[in-house]
Amino acid sequence: MIQIVEHAPQEGPYAIGTALEAAGLPTRVCRTWAGDPVPETADDLVGLVVMGGAMAAYEDFPGRSAELVLLRAALEAEVPVLAVCLGAQLLAVAAGGAGRPGEGAQIGWADVRMTEAAQADVLFGAVPERLRVLHWHGDTMDLPAGATLLASCDRYPVQAFRVGGSAWGMQFHLEVDEAAVGAFADAFPEEAATAPGVVESAPAELAALARHRDGVFKRFAAFVAERAEQTATRAFFTRRAATWERRFAGDGPRYAAAVDRMELRPGRRVLDLGCGTGRALPALRAQVGDAGLVVGIDLTPAMLTAALREGRDKDGQLLLADACRLPFPTGTTDAIFSAGLVNHVPDPATALREWARVTTPGGTLLLFHPSGRAERAARHGRPLDPDDPLAEENLRPALHAAGWHLTCYEDAPHHFLVRASRNAG
Repeated sequence: MIQIVEHAPQEGPYAIGTALEAAGLPTRVCRTWAGDPVPETADDLVGLVVMGGAMAAYEDFPGRSAELVLLRAALEAEVPVLAVCLGAQLLAVAAGGAGRPGEGAQIGWADVRMTEAAQADVLFGAVPERLRVLHWHGDTMDLPAGATLLASCDRYPVQAFRVGGSAWGMQFHLEVDEAAVGAFADAFPEEAATAPGVVESAPAELAALARHRDGVFKRFAAFVAERAEQTATRAFFTRRAATWERRFAGDGPRYAAAVDRMELRPGRRVLDLGCGTGRALPALRAQVGDAGLVVGIDLTPAMLTAALREGRDKDGQLLLADACRLPFPTGTTDAIFSAGLVNHVPDPATALREWARVTTPGGTLLLFHPSGRAERAARHGRPLDPDDPLAEENLRPALHAAGWHLTCYEDAPHHFLVRASRNAG
């Protein structure tokens, strides 16, 4: 789900919404101007769009604190963010910058200049060096450390920027169409009067702008869609990372017992895929010894940060990567341990093939969970799912097709464990 936050009825998503709809991406609108509560977490989000408004990012207004919490959660989980005008100022504040009054209102059509950094940007790389856009603001922002400036102008140097690799802010209103320009002018007639012809010139201005406007938002929609599965996983686990060890403190011995079932020899190379806070790493290190290689791989930075706090980097290398696109040559690992990951990957069959690719013939795959399937289903108040990829009737053929031979399947009341060996050839 893509969350859109609106601060005023006339400041809707316009062309942004059109691009998201064309990409088949579902949206949910929070109309703070109508009293809608701002979502408390980014758990179910694959994208976040925050629109403009007449408020000031540096002053309190209803929902401001909750929006900053949501933006910070999105930044931490690398949820794609697109923020416009007030939204851009809030994004800057959430990332450690500041909003502040500008040097008088900037209203009307005028150029912005793309920076050199914009040439390599995912959204703005195809935008010409100069772009004539609609300005309608009196405030500005100071960028947080590490942010990348993408567009500027003499009067207001911060016009577009990127925080990290997936959050963009725009001071100007690239999203507008003719209806939007008319709505702005009707809502703020005194401001519109300072820019004579702003409405009348809109058709010609938009005709020149539309191709670049639509290109930016089409690329944002594609960016969101391409990363949706990964984003959902990161968003879910990021908020839980800080308390993960405390919540599952008693699982350590179960992980150690599962690792023992792998029967690894000293000097072997083993990957822990979806390692989380690294609970299996000490047991894996104990099996392969100092001469062995242990690598814990996870998609969620917050989980690896928690693993570092627990000192798990002493037992294995920690790597931020996608377990479905492993950065290793073919046949370079002897064993793979994975706890609970199969239910969180977008395509389990593809994941199993990728894991087979990097494993040597005769190598070991161990899938584990400290709860059985029935126990987990009951805990969540649902029946066993016949389509569950871990059900034996589904998993056995999937393993075979991916190049694995199933040697052990245990779906016990208090644990789930599957062992398979990599086929030769």
